[in-house]
Amino acid sequence: MKFLDQAKIFVKSGDGGPGSLSFRREKFIEFGGPDGGDGGRGGDVVIEAADNLNTLIDYRYRQHFVAPNGRGGAGQNRTGADGAPLILRVPPGTQLLDDDNETVLLDLTRAGEREVLLRGGDGGFGNAHYKSSTNQAPRRADKGWPGAERWVWLRLKLIADIGLTGLPNAGKSTLLAAVSRARPKIADYPFTTLKPQLGVVAVHGEEFVMADLPGLIEGASEGAGLGHRFLGHLERCAAIFHLVDATEADVVAHWRAVRRELDRYGHGLADKIEIIGLNKIDAVPEDELAEKRRKLKRASKREVLNLSGGTGAGVAAALARLYAIVQEARHEAVAAT
Repeated sequence: MKFLDQAKIFVKSGDGGPGSLSFRREKFIEFGGPDGGDGGRGGDVVIEAADNLNTLIDYRYRQHFVAPNGRGGAGQNRTGADGAPLILRVPPGTQLLDDDNETVLLDLTRAGEREVLLRGGDGGFGNAHYKSSTNQAPRRADKGWPGAERWVWLRLKLIADIGLTGLPNAGKSTLLAAVSRARPKIADYPFTTLKPQLGVVAVHGEEFVMADLPGLIEGASEGAGLGHRFLGHLERCAAIFHLVDATEADVVAHWRAVRRELDRYGHGLADKIEIIGLNKIDAVPEDELAEKRRKLKRASKREVLNLSGGTGAGVAAALARLYAIVQEARHEAVAAT
């Protein structure tokens, strides 16, 4: 299944059914009076977060969704049937934005969460509704109210506990494959990861979700490389695990290149907890590694962990540190509810 994290669709709720203009006509009943029923209500457009979905691919090849209209009223005071709701199922973590692609209309973060996006039009009144002591034979019946319509954007932000980021070839995919059952593409050339990958990591009998994002390069905020469109998936993470290739001559410059893009993106990424992982330590002499770690820690003023996704050195300690952050974030979320 292809991964798709953004789609634009047209949605329309159902029109209300028309009211009925009818008079009772039966044998031996000379003055039956009005008996036209009201029209039914149009169907709503409902958005539901479904637990078994992780992509918006269903909205790639079909963009128009229209809810059923309400049925018209009938004689003998029969009200028309309401239109059935149109339920659009999306993955948890999906946001609905207005046509400007900026104004957030809905944000569905939990499986089973359901919200009405557009309400259906009300049904029109039949002529029985207008009967009164001064108007005993009304000949008025209303049309139903039209439904609402609009273009909206669907934007998926993966719900992961830890987000992996870094320059291309920093070893993100290798690390994810080593600590989970995820099988991302691994190769010795840049941009082997073209879409986010999720992996479930087990630590001390507990689990958390780690997301591997495509590598950033200098100028990603202006669209260079794959751009920064996937950075939205970091917004819901408890922390960012920033991998830096220890074999590079200037590890500080590599860290700053990605950090600049995170800061330019905004949306709270600059305020998130960032743990730096100095990766591929098995390929660097110990004295050189110690010097690079010291420079990186001094420049970033953040925690720096030594590890190697290829050999597994330092990985267990890094996962334990990441899980401690995830556990604290989960406790805070429970306390806030």
